[in-house]
Amino acid sequence: MTSDQHTPGTSNAEAPAAAGEDLAALLERLLSQAEGKTQKDLATESGVTYQTLNAWMNRTRGTSRIDSDRLRAMVEVFRKWGVQTTPREFFNAVGRPAPGPSDAEREARLLKLYRQLPEDRQRLLVEDAEIMNRILSAS
Repeated sequence: MTSDQHTPGTSNAEAPAAAGEDLAALLERLLSQAEGKTQKDLATESGVTYQTLNAWMNRTRGTSRIDSDRLRAMVEVFRKWGVQTTPREFFNAVGRPAPGPSDAEREARLLKLYRQLPEDRQRLLVEDAEIMNRILSAS
């Protein structure tokens, strides 16, 4: 898929990663669109060590367990550089379902409910959320 082709009914910014595109291929494609930017620049600006990013690019380190915040950080760096991409592309590239959109109102409501719980229930809620996240990451 070229940069000016896209899936019908989507904008280029929403276009899915190329079929079968893994993280290394996605990063290579996006870096080629970021004029003058390097792997080292991406690593520095997204908070990933260069060694880790390079291992992902060379497919010598697994990518299925990359922290969601790291994936989102790379998306934001590319966007800052003027490269169109989405979190969904990154999650697809590492073989995980993309988390749903988060809105401030929903997060505020969840935080309000959490703060109303007794401390022991707060701990249980956090444990439940961690378990749900591990289950989703494993599927």
